[in-house]
Amino acid sequence: MGFTVLPIVMGVDKFFDVLVHWEGYLAPWIARLSPLSATGTMRVVGVVEIVAGVFVGLKPRYGAYVVAAWLGGIIVDPRPAGEQVRPAGRGLGGVGHESASRTVRPAGTGSDATR
Repeated sequence: MGFTVLPIVMGVDKFFDVLVHWEGYLAPWIARLSPLSATGTMRVVGVVEIVAGVFVGLKPRYGAYVVAAWLGGIIVDPRPAGEQVRPAGRGLGGVGHESASRTVRPAGTGSDATR
């Protein structure tokens, strides 16, 4: 349930900046590439996180891979040393998503299918 709730909560917070001032986490090179303001770009990121969280809730086996890839991108910090660093727990969540995707199997598949 946490792998569904956390992306949704973080995504919603991109619109309100209650938990974190998210624009500070936007890599400068991405801000330069985006046609949107830093706030607008982070809101798009928030929508993606909300959709990913809902996807994990509805289809955990497949959604876990999507969120793991998303969090893998967050782990790779393209900014030079000395700039703001992302909270480590957020990026390490990708490991949990990968694990969750391997343990969630549709009924009638996997080792329990022969029992």
